[in-house]
Amino acid sequence: GAKSDDPLSMYLNDVFTVTVNLAGLPGISVPAGLSAEGLPLGLQLIGRTFDEETLLRAAYAIEQAAGFTAEPEAWWRA
Repeated sequence: GAKSDDPLSMYLNDVFTVTVNLAGLPGISVPAGLSAEGLPLGLQLIGRTFDEETLLRAAYAIEQAAGFTAEPEAWWRA
């Protein structure tokens, strides 16, 4: 939904995510922690062809190690 008048900045936003899709590899982004300012940090994992199971297991392990839960905080449900 974000729009920009600068096509180059729009391209640069996608350059790191589109290549996985073009290669036909499974990919997932998972929350991996918070920055010093309290902003969420994401980690993109890329798996082997037709090996989604290993990718999902790794993503789950990272989420658990980072302390993220499936239940959103109270402010999100308001």
